[in-house]
Amino acid sequence: MTNKNLNKFPRIKLGHFPTPIEHLKNISDYLGGPQIYMKRDDCTGLATGGNKTRKLEFLMADAMNKKAELVVTIGAVQSNHARQTAAAATLLGVKCLVILEHRLKNPPEAYLNSGNVFLDKIFGAEIEDCPLDRDVKEYALERVEQIKKKGTNVYFIPGGGSNALGALGYVECINEIINDKQKINFSHIVHGTGSAGTQAGLLAGKKFFNYEVPVVGISVRFTKDVQESKVYDVAKDTCNLLECEELKKEEVLAFDGYVGDGYGLPTESMKEATLLLAKKEAILLDPVYSGKGFAGMIDLIKNNYFSKQDKLLFIHTGGAVSLFAYEWAFK
Repeated sequence: MTNKNLNKFPRIKLGHFPTPIEHLKNISDYLGGPQIYMKRDDCTGLATGGNKTRKLEFLMADAMNKKAELVVTIGAVQSNHARQTAAAATLLGVKCLVILEHRLKNPPEAYLNSGNVFLDKIFGAEIEDCPLDRDVKEYALERVEQIKKKGTNVYFIPGGGSNALGALGYVECINEIINDKQKINFSHIVHGTGSAGTQAGLLAGKKFFNYEVPVVGISVRFTKDVQESKVYDVAKDTCNLLECEELKKEEVLAFDGYVGDGYGLPTESMKEATLLLAKKEAILLDPVYSGKGFAGMIDLIKNNYFSKQDKLLFIHTGGAVSLFAYEWAFK
Protein backbone atom coordinates (compact mmCIF):
# COMPACT_ATOMS: atom_id res chain seq x y z
CA MET A 1 0.00 0.00 0.00
CA THR A 2 1.21 3.51 -0.78
CA ASN A 3 0.65 6.58 1.33
CA LYS A 4 -1.79 7.93 -1.26
CA ASN A 5 -4.67 8.02 1.24
CA LEU A 6 -2.49 9.87 3.75
CA ASN A 7 -1.80 12.58 1.21
CA LYS A 8 -5.46 13.55 1.08
CA PHE A 9 -5.16 15.09 4.54
CA PRO A 10 -4.01 18.74 4.58
CA ARG A 11 -0.54 19.14 6.05
CA ILE A 12 1.79 22.06 6.73
CA LYS A 13 5.52 21.45 6.72
CA LEU A 14 6.90 22.28 10.16
CA GLY A 15 9.73 19.79 10.64
CA HIS A 16 12.77 18.08 9.16
CA PHE A 17 11.72 14.66 7.90
CA PRO A 18 12.57 11.86 7.66
CA THR A 19 14.37 11.84 11.00
CA PRO A 20 17.49 9.65 11.17
CA ILE A 21 17.73 6.17 12.64
CA GLU A 22 20.96 5.65 14.58
CA HIS A 23 22.57 2.52 15.99
CA LEU A 24 23.32 2.89 19.71
CA LYS A 25 26.35 0.61 19.65
CA ASN A 26 27.87 1.71 22.94
CA ILE A 27 24.81 1.12 25.03
CA SER A 28 23.92 -2.06 23.14
CA ASP A 29 27.37 -3.44 24.01
CA TYR A 30 27.09 -2.20 27.60
CA LEU A 31 23.74 -3.93 28.18
CA GLY A 32 24.84 -7.09 26.38
CA GLY A 33 21.36 -7.68 25.03
CA PRO A 34 19.61 -6.87 21.76
CA GLN A 35 20.92 -4.25 19.37
CA ILE A 36 19.30 -0.90 20.10
CA TYR A 37 18.54 1.69 17.44
CA MET A 38 16.97 5.10 17.91
CA LYS A 39 14.57 7.03 15.72
CA ARG A 40 15.68 10.61 16.38
CA ASP A 41 12.35 12.41 16.60
CA ASP A 42 14.08 14.76 19.01
CA CYS A 43 15.60 16.18 15.80
CA THR A 44 12.42 17.30 14.05
CA GLY A 45 13.62 20.90 14.09
CA LEU A 46 10.64 22.88 15.36
CA ALA A 47 11.50 24.69 18.59
CA THR A 48 14.25 22.18 19.60
CA GLY A 49 12.31 19.27 18.09
CA GLY A 50 10.10 16.48 19.37
CA ASN A 51 7.28 14.14 18.43
CA LYS A 52 4.59 16.83 18.54
CA THR A 53 5.95 18.33 15.31
CA ARG A 54 4.58 15.37 13.37
CA LYS A 55 1.12 15.79 14.90
CA LEU A 56 1.08 19.56 14.52
CA GLU A 57 1.73 19.36 10.78
CA PHE A 58 -1.78 17.91 10.42
CA LEU A 59 -3.47 19.74 13.30
CA MET A 60 -2.21 23.20 12.36
CA ALA A 61 -3.13 22.61 8.72
CA ASP A 62 -6.68 21.91 9.89
CA ALA A 63 -6.61 25.01 12.09
CA MET A 64 -5.45 27.20 9.20
CA ASN A 65 -8.04 25.74 6.84
CA LYS A 66 -10.68 26.65 9.43
CA LYS A 67 -9.23 30.18 9.60
CA ALA A 68 -8.38 29.97 13.28
CA GLU A 69 -7.32 33.21 14.95
CA LEU A 70 -6.36 31.55 18.24
CA VAL A 71 -5.09 28.06 19.01
CA VAL A 72 -5.77 26.78 22.52
CA THR A 73 -4.08 23.73 24.00
CA ILE A 74 -3.34 22.11 27.35
CA GLY A 75 -0.49 20.35 29.11
CA ALA A 76 1.53 19.99 32.27
CA VAL A 77 3.71 22.92 33.31
CA GLN A 78 6.75 21.51 31.47
CA SER A 79 4.73 20.45 28.44
CA ASN A 80 6.75 19.73 25.30
CA HIS A 81 3.49 19.83 23.36
CA ALA A 82 2.65 23.34 24.60
CA ARG A 83 6.11 24.57 23.58
CA GLN A 84 5.85 23.18 20.07
CA THR A 85 2.27 24.39 19.64
CA ALA A 86 3.34 27.90 20.67
CA ALA A 87 6.16 27.74 18.12
CA ALA A 88 3.92 26.47 15.31
CA ALA A 89 1.32 29.13 16.05
CA THR A 90 3.76 32.03 15.94
CA LEU A 91 5.29 30.64 12.74
CA LEU A 92 1.87 30.59 11.09
CA GLY A 93 0.79 33.96 12.44
CA VAL A 94 -1.94 32.91 14.87
CA LYS A 95 -2.20 33.56 18.59
CA CYS A 96 -1.73 30.77 21.12
CA LEU A 97 -3.13 30.18 24.59
CA VAL A 98 -1.65 27.35 26.62
CA ILE A 99 -3.45 26.24 29.76
CA LEU A 100 -1.06 24.51 32.13
CA GLU A 101 -1.91 21.93 34.76
CA HIS A 102 0.14 21.87 37.97
CA ARG A 103 0.98 18.32 39.06
CA LEU A 104 3.98 18.81 41.36
CA LYS A 105 3.52 19.84 44.99
CA ASN A 106 5.73 22.76 46.02
CA PRO A 107 7.78 22.76 42.79
CA PRO A 108 11.06 24.69 42.64
CA GLU A 109 11.20 28.02 40.82
CA ALA A 110 13.08 26.49 37.88
CA TYR A 111 10.24 24.05 37.19
CA LEU A 112 7.74 26.90 37.03
CA ASN A 113 9.74 29.31 34.90
CA SER A 114 12.57 27.67 32.95
CA GLY A 115 12.71 24.96 30.28
CA ASN A 116 9.52 24.70 28.25
CA VAL A 117 7.72 27.49 30.14
CA PHE A 118 10.48 29.95 29.27
CA LEU A 119 10.23 28.94 25.60
CA ASP A 120 6.41 29.23 25.65
CA LYS A 121 6.92 32.86 26.64
CA ILE A 122 9.66 33.45 24.05
CA PHE A 123 7.29 32.22 21.33
CA GLY A 124 4.69 34.72 22.50
CA ALA A 125 2.11 32.32 23.89
CA GLU A 126 -0.33 33.47 26.53
CA ILE A 127 -0.04 31.21 29.56
CA GLU A 128 -2.88 30.47 31.93
CA ASP A 129 -2.83 28.17 34.95
CA CYS A 130 -5.64 25.69 35.35
CA PRO A 131 -7.28 26.00 38.81
CA LEU A 132 -6.03 23.21 41.06
CA ASP A 133 -9.52 21.86 41.67
CA ARG A 134 -10.44 21.60 37.99
CA ASP A 135 -9.94 19.01 35.24
CA VAL A 136 -7.67 20.75 32.74
CA LYS A 137 -9.50 19.64 29.56
CA GLU A 138 -12.90 20.51 30.98
CA TYR A 139 -11.62 23.91 32.11
CA ALA A 140 -9.96 24.59 28.75
CA LEU A 141 -13.12 23.80 26.79
CA GLU A 142 -15.04 26.24 28.99
CA ARG A 143 -12.41 28.91 28.24
CA VAL A 144 -12.71 28.15 24.52
CA GLU A 145 -16.47 28.78 24.64
CA GLN A 146 -15.96 32.01 26.60
CA ILE A 147 -13.47 33.29 24.02
CA LYS A 148 -15.67 32.26 21.09
CA LYS A 149 -18.52 34.31 22.51
CA LYS A 150 -16.29 37.38 22.17
CA GLY A 151 -16.08 36.74 18.42
CA THR A 152 -12.69 35.01 18.15
CA ASN A 153 -12.35 31.95 15.91
CA VAL A 154 -10.75 29.37 18.23
CA TYR A 155 -9.19 26.01 17.38
CA PHE A 156 -8.71 23.59 20.29
CA ILE A 157 -5.89 21.02 20.24
CA PRO A 158 -6.13 18.28 22.88
CA GLY A 159 -3.25 17.48 25.21
CA GLY A 160 -0.30 16.03 23.34
CA GLY A 161 -2.05 16.71 20.03
CA SER A 162 -3.49 13.26 20.58
CA ASN A 163 -6.53 12.70 18.43
CA ALA A 164 -6.99 10.83 15.16
CA LEU A 165 -5.83 13.76 13.04
CA GLY A 166 -2.68 14.30 15.11
CA ALA A 167 -1.93 10.58 15.16
CA LEU A 168 -1.53 10.69 11.37
CA GLY A 169 1.93 12.09 12.07
CA TYR A 170 2.97 8.71 13.45
CA VAL A 171 1.28 6.82 10.66
CA GLU A 172 3.76 8.70 8.47
CA CYS A 173 6.56 7.76 10.89
CA ILE A 174 5.91 4.08 10.11
CA ASN A 175 6.26 4.94 6.43
CA GLU A 176 9.67 6.48 7.17
CA ILE A 177 10.80 3.40 9.11
CA ILE A 178 9.77 1.09 6.26
CA ASN A 179 11.55 3.22 3.66
CA ASP A 180 14.72 3.93 5.66
CA LYS A 181 17.76 3.27 3.46
CA GLN A 182 19.38 1.01 6.07
CA LYS A 183 16.54 -1.53 5.64
CA ILE A 184 16.86 -2.87 9.18
CA ASN A 185 14.45 -5.64 10.18
CA PHE A 186 13.38 -4.44 13.60
CA SER A 187 11.86 -6.92 16.03
CA HIS A 188 10.11 -4.28 18.18
CA ILE A 189 9.36 -0.56 18.31
CA VAL A 190 9.60 0.87 21.85
CA HIS A 191 8.63 4.30 23.18
CA GLY A 192 7.23 6.21 26.15
CA THR A 193 3.44 6.47 25.89
CA GLY A 194 1.30 9.07 27.67
CA SER A 195 -1.35 11.09 25.87
CA ALA A 196 -1.73 8.10 23.49
CA GLY A 197 -1.40 9.78 20.08
CA THR A 198 2.10 8.58 19.25
CA GLN A 199 1.41 4.93 20.03
CA ALA A 200 -2.00 5.12 18.36
CA GLY A 201 -0.44 6.51 15.19
CA LEU A 202 2.27 3.83 15.15
CA LEU A 203 -0.35 1.10 15.54
CA ALA A 204 -2.63 2.58 12.89
CA GLY A 205 0.42 2.97 10.64
CA LYS A 206 1.16 -0.73 11.06
CA LYS A 207 -2.32 -1.52 9.75
CA PHE A 208 -2.18 1.05 6.98
CA PHE A 209 1.21 -0.06 5.65
CA ASN A 210 0.90 -3.76 6.61
CA TYR A 211 4.01 -3.56 8.81
CA GLU A 212 4.08 -6.47 11.24
CA VAL A 213 6.37 -5.25 14.03
CA PRO A 214 5.10 -5.13 17.65
CA VAL A 215 4.86 -1.70 19.29
CA VAL A 216 5.81 -1.73 22.97
CA GLY A 217 4.58 1.27 24.95
CA ILE A 218 6.15 2.22 28.27
CA SER A 219 3.44 4.13 30.13
CA VAL A 220 4.57 7.37 31.75
CA ARG A 221 1.22 8.29 33.25
CA PHE A 222 -1.58 5.74 33.53
CA THR A 223 -2.02 2.13 34.65
CA LYS A 224 -1.74 -0.55 31.98
CA ASP A 225 -5.51 -0.98 31.47
CA VAL A 226 -6.21 2.75 31.29
CA GLN A 227 -3.28 3.48 28.98
CA GLU A 228 -4.08 0.63 26.60
CA SER A 229 -7.72 1.73 26.48
CA LYS A 230 -6.78 5.33 25.67
CA VAL A 231 -4.38 4.21 22.93
CA TYR A 232 -6.95 1.83 21.45
CA ASP A 233 -9.63 4.54 21.27
CA VAL A 234 -7.37 6.96 19.37
CA ALA A 235 -5.95 4.19 17.16
CA LYS A 236 -9.45 2.99 16.26
CA ASP A 237 -10.47 6.53 15.26
CA THR A 238 -7.27 6.89 13.23
CA CYS A 239 -7.91 3.63 11.37
CA ASN A 240 -11.42 4.85 10.60
CA LEU A 241 -10.00 8.13 9.30
CA LEU A 242 -7.62 6.17 7.07
CA GLU A 243 -10.34 3.69 6.02
CA CYS A 244 -7.98 0.81 6.76
CA GLU A 245 -8.25 -2.45 8.69
CA GLU A 246 -9.28 -1.88 12.29
CA LEU A 247 -6.96 -2.57 15.19
CA LYS A 248 -7.69 -5.34 17.68
CA LYS A 249 -7.57 -4.43 21.38
CA GLU A 250 -5.03 -7.17 22.09
CA GLU A 251 -2.58 -5.50 19.69
CA VAL A 252 -2.16 -2.59 22.12
CA LEU A 253 0.61 -3.19 24.66
CA ALA A 254 1.73 -0.87 27.47
CA PHE A 255 3.86 -1.60 30.52
CA ASP A 256 3.02 0.47 33.58
CA GLY A 257 5.81 -0.40 36.00
CA TYR A 258 7.90 2.69 35.34
CA VAL A 259 5.50 5.58 36.07
CA GLY A 260 6.67 6.01 39.67
CA ASP A 261 4.63 8.41 41.78
CA GLY A 262 2.96 9.98 38.77
CA TYR A 263 3.20 11.82 35.47
CA GLY A 264 6.13 14.22 35.34
CA LEU A 265 7.45 13.04 38.71
CA PRO A 266 11.09 11.87 38.54
CA THR A 267 12.06 8.25 39.22
CA GLU A 268 15.43 6.75 40.06
CA SER A 269 15.32 4.53 36.98
CA MET A 270 14.59 7.57 34.76
CA LYS A 271 17.60 9.41 36.18
CA GLU A 272 19.83 6.35 35.75
CA ALA A 273 18.71 5.85 32.15
CA THR A 274 19.13 9.55 31.31
CA LEU A 275 22.65 9.69 32.76
CA LEU A 276 23.61 6.37 31.15
CA LEU A 277 22.55 7.40 27.66
CA ALA A 278 24.21 10.81 28.04
CA LYS A 279 27.51 9.20 29.01
CA LYS A 280 27.42 6.28 26.58
CA GLU A 281 25.90 7.93 23.49
CA ALA A 282 25.96 11.71 24.16
CA ILE A 283 22.18 11.76 23.67
CA LEU A 284 19.88 13.66 26.02
CA LEU A 285 16.59 12.13 27.08
CA ASP A 286 13.83 14.03 28.85
CA PRO A 287 12.55 13.40 32.40
CA VAL A 288 8.88 12.93 31.52
CA TYR A 289 8.67 10.68 28.45
CA SER A 290 11.84 9.34 26.86
CA GLY A 291 13.71 9.00 30.17
CA LYS A 292 11.04 6.75 31.66
CA GLY A 293 10.53 5.01 28.32
CA PHE A 294 14.21 4.18 27.96
CA ALA A 295 14.37 3.09 31.61
CA GLY A 296 11.49 0.70 30.96
CA MET A 297 13.20 -0.73 27.90
CA ILE A 298 16.44 -1.29 29.85
CA ASP A 299 14.51 -3.12 32.56
CA LEU A 300 12.72 -5.31 30.00
CA ILE A 301 16.11 -6.14 28.45
CA LYS A 302 17.54 -7.09 31.85
CA ASN A 303 14.51 -9.30 32.51
CA ASN A 304 14.90 -11.08 29.15
CA TYR A 305 11.66 -9.81 27.64
CA PHE A 306 13.68 -9.33 24.44
CA SER A 307 16.17 -11.85 23.04
CA LYS A 308 19.83 -11.08 22.36
CA GLN A 309 19.10 -11.44 18.65
CA ASP A 310 16.40 -8.78 18.64
CA LYS A 311 16.77 -5.37 17.03
CA LEU A 312 14.89 -2.70 18.96
CA LEU A 313 13.91 0.69 17.59
CA PHE A 314 13.40 3.24 20.36
CA ILE A 315 11.45 6.35 19.34
CA HIS A 316 13.07 9.39 20.97
CA THR A 317 10.14 11.78 21.32
CA GLY A 318 12.25 14.79 22.31
CA GLY A 319 11.83 17.15 25.25
CA ALA A 320 15.41 17.40 26.52
CA VAL A 321 14.90 21.15 27.02
CA SER A 322 12.87 20.27 30.14
CA LEU A 323 16.05 18.92 31.77
CA PHE A 324 16.81 22.54 32.69
CA ALA A 325 13.62 22.59 34.74
CA TYR A 326 14.48 19.28 36.43
CA GLU A 327 18.06 19.96 37.52
CA TRP A 328 16.92 19.59 41.15
CA ALA A 329 15.87 16.00 40.48
CA PHE A 330 19.41 14.96 39.51
CA LYS A 331 21.14 16.22 42.65
